[in-house]
Amino acid sequence: MRRISRALGAVVVCGALVTGVVTGVAGAQVEQRGDAGYRADIAWGPCGEMPSVECGTVRMPVDWGKPRGEKFDLVLARRKATDPAARKGVLFVNPGGPGGSGVDFVMAADAYFSAELLAKFDVIGVDPRGVARSNPVVCSAEKVAQQPSNYPADQAEFEALRRYNRELAADCRERTGPLFDHVDTLSGVEDMDAVRRSLGERELSYYGISYGTLLGQQYAQRHGDRVRAMVIDSNMDHDQGTWEFGTREAVGAEDSFVEFVAWCGRDESCALHGRDVPALWKQLLDRAERGELTHPNAPGLVLDRAFLRSLVLGALYGPSWSAIADFLVALEAQGGSAVAGAGAPEPELVENPFEVFCQDWNLPLRDHREFARLRARSLELAPNMEGSTLGEGAIAACQGRADAVDNPQRPWRVAPGTPKVLMLNALHDPSTPYSWAVGAHRQGRGAAVLLTYEGWGHGVYGRGACADGHTDRYLVDLEVPREGTRCAGVEPPAAAGSRASVPGGVGVERPTWG
Repeated sequence: MRRISRALGAVVVCGALVTGVVTGVAGAQVEQRGDAGYRADIAWGPCGEMPSVECGTVRMPVDWGKPRGEKFDLVLARRKATDPAARKGVLFVNPGGPGGSGVDFVMAADAYFSAELLAKFDVIGVDPRGVARSNPVVCSAEKVAQQPSNYPADQAEFEALRRYNRELAADCRERTGPLFDHVDTLSGVEDMDAVRRSLGERELSYYGISYGTLLGQQYAQRHGDRVRAMVIDSNMDHDQGTWEFGTREAVGAEDSFVEFVAWCGRDESCALHGRDVPALWKQLLDRAERGELTHPNAPGLVLDRAFLRSLVLGALYGPSWSAIADFLVALEAQGGSAVAGAGAPEPELVENPFEVFCQDWNLPLRDHREFARLRARSLELAPNMEGSTLGEGAIAACQGRADAVDNPQRPWRVAPGTPKVLMLNALHDPSTPYSWAVGAHRQGRGAAVLLTYEGWGHGVYGRGACADGHTDRYLVDLEVPREGTRCAGVEPPAAAGSRASVPGGVGVERPTWG
């Protein structure tokens, strides 16, 4: 059973200015940025205490619209193929997020990818621009802590949320520097292609999961002639408006919770077997709203309604069904009102890699009335999970921003001549719902094959011989599965998958797409 660790990756290159518009299939237009000739020396060195991994730094343009302009350091990692004689090339990997470290992903590659892939590919991971080691977006911790509720009660609170978002962006821009305005995924696409050139590789293979699928999709749209093979696992659909985005996230969260409840009903090992789980869940949400609950594994961490929903959503990624049941039982046993602990001292600055999202998505709400209508619809679609805290938080975070969205939504159009892309998605994914994969696959118009994992959780690779076998054969031998291929689900907790249980039970962090 493989496990993923969150990772951040980024690499850099520079070159001459090229402007214009690239027109893909059916007239989908994508602003052309980058420099097809840019490459830079990579300064390689040790990578912590891991002799099998090298870390490197490469200079990249801050703004790919001005590739001869200011530069920053992009950090990457490389794990060379263990069987050089059988080497197939480079496999770029991205763990999603936004905010996941490709460097950390490479360090964890032994625990994630098959021995065959590790033998035949140099695995390359980049800390994307604005993330981790690559000039991270940083903001005042005090300002971040002032964040208002994602659920404004009226127009005044809605305007306060919009004002806060503008103030936070200004604070982060000042502290981060010029890169702040250039951390969109299309800029990351140009970084990845520049790293490919700097490595001296004619083409690349790619594995991206979750938010990393957007990087893969847009690379195939921009540089399809440089793709050898591409696997995108648990897919984003970058052709959704605010309502589609929010409601489909709500449906995905609800579906995963309902699957957890069904498992509890049929499996005697569930700590809540034989009980009315939705009724208990509703009671716990109400108690959290009254301030009566703390995290069982983090004394002093008070859970409000949204935080409790968020933690359970994150545990559904695994899915950690047994841990969720134990967590709810422990919460039920608590009595009285919760007392917040003192907590650790706050740092002066905190990283905010989610800034990437607001440069990739335009998800406006006109006013509080529209917010309230969307919220009501989410409650209808997800009566147990009450929507998706992930989707709701993403929409809320980008309201009122004064800056333009550099990489707004558009249909996915793969460049002519690109090899078939392999898409993977679980049928019951709480984060990137199956409907997103279906939508992106439809937009591809035959450019991709969708493999359906008829199981649960976020991320497909590592969950069983069927999906893993198809993925490995595709990456190694370029054998494309038949359209409509389906792999039976492997039910947790006996085989919980590559990203399964949070050690020690339900975690304490809010989930992202990664």
